[in-house]
Amino acid sequence: MADLTETGTLRMKLQVSKLLIFIRHGQTDWNAEGRMQGQKDIPLNDTGRGQARRNGQALASFLSHEGIDPAGLRFIASPLGRTRETMDLMREAMGLPAGGYELEPRVKEITFGDWEGRTLEELAASDPALVAQRRSDKWGFVPPKGESYAMLSQRISGWLAEQTEPSVSVIHGGVIRVLRGLLEDIAPAEIPRLDVPQDVVYLWKDGKLSLI
Repeated sequence: MADLTETGTLRMKLQVSKLLIFIRHGQTDWNAEGRMQGQKDIPLNDTGRGQARRNGQALASFLSHEGIDPAGLRFIASPLGRTRETMDLMREAMGLPAGGYELEPRVKEITFGDWEGRTLEELAASDPALVAQRRSDKWGFVPPKGESYAMLSQRISGWLAEQTEPSVSVIHGGVIRVLRGLLEDIAPAEIPRLDVPQDVVYLWKDGKLSLI
């Protein structure tokens, strides 16, 4: 499980697979508009579909170069529509059959509660004090009826502890931030601010993170 050390970093007291591949879902209109999406089920837009296909092609090329058979990997997706569509398009681009993956509710995106569907600019006009609290402690802040990154980390660490086999997971931006924090031992205050592009494949291999 995850634990806060005296230095304020987040460490995993476990052994995970030497090969974990994770991908953020493709872009949605709410991503493009800067709206807090959370667990609202917003579909991919055309840009997002192109990103999903690109990531499938990049992953197929990597696996071929490394001599890794996709049949030996577990494929896992968040049950939200945008992650499932991303996975379907990726697998199609990889030449893999439809389906063939598990749905895992624990890797759903962080929920922003009452703030979902709104931009930070809109929230700053209506709830300036709460937005200021979030800016000062993005890790610990809990939106109204929502979830903090600290809470998300507990949910994700339980799932990560079980990932002892090589796998490919299609997940969300907030989830990837927390995964990176757990795997790379990043200070909690820095985790919510990590960049999470949608046109890359994240590769955790032999204890190091790289992008393809």
